[in-house]
Amino acid sequence: MLHEDLEMRRVILARLRNAGIAKIETERSSNAQLTVTIHTAKPGIVIGKGGASVDQLREDLEKRFGNRVRISIQEIKQPELDAQLVAENIASQIERRISYKRAMKQAILRTMRAGAKGVRIYCGGRLRGAEMARREWDREGRVPLHTLRANIDFGRATASTTFGAIGVKCWIYKDVAVPLKKLPAADGTPIADAIAPQPEPPEIIAEQQVPAVVETAQPEAATVAAAPKRTRATAAPAHEAAAPEAKPRTTKATAKVEAPTKPAAKAAPAVKPAPKAKPAAKAKVETKAAAKPAAKKTTTKKDKS
Repeated sequence: MLHEDLEMRRVILARLRNAGIAKIETERSSNAQLTVTIHTAKPGIVIGKGGASVDQLREDLEKRFGNRVRISIQEIKQPELDAQLVAENIASQIERRISYKRAMKQAILRTMRAGAKGVRIYCGGRLRGAEMARREWDREGRVPLHTLRANIDFGRATASTTFGAIGVKCWIYKDVAVPLKKLPAADGTPIADAIAPQPEPPEIIAEQQVPAVVETAQPEAATVAAAPKRTRATAAPAHEAAAPEAKPRTTKATAKVEAPTKPAAKAAPAVKPAPKAKPAAKAKVETKAAAKPAAKKTTTKKDKS
């Protein structure tokens, strides 16, 4: 089935190449009927004169795939805001030897005038027949690719030229997707509540709240049991008050112990007479110094004689 859908899209795109087809959707029903929806910017080309082109296309698809085919055509009112059509337009201009820069700038200008918030176009290949392939891109406005809510349309196309294939990619940032509003039902309740009611009944919620009441009663019992502890805590200051009375006794005992040590400090001067012996040593030194000059005088007298 997947290969049949892909083959069907190839056949339709090859047959209606110039019809500006942006998207093809297929839908299979239970009664073996195939519904093909074609989104195009030029519905007149797809329908043809009097619907002859649509009838011929339906007959060819039924013969090829053996199913009943129903074709519906959806018109695209603003082709400038469709990324696939913009990319195909640039590729067709490149095939007609129009400068890729000019084609890109004109496409960006038309897209921004149509009301887009941002557009980015990318071309890659042997641009202008260059020996080495390169990539060129142009952008205007914002294209937030990492924003999940951003409504960004993407399309790509290939231009077949004499010097190779040139790829074209296009991103168009339209607007931020707004979340759907919940419309009230007939009885006034929101749709979400009517479709998906809460599975938990209110009895379960009441049972979950009962343990909370019991837990709040426990702290009160704890406070009653803590009352005796407070009386014990009040008795502790009595012992603490008695402690300062014992402090003077300890101070007196320390004074008595320090009293006998004071005479020892006074007896220290009795030991100090030892340094007084130093003057005797100084006298001996003076006598020696006096003896030395006498010896010198004797030597001088002998020399004179």
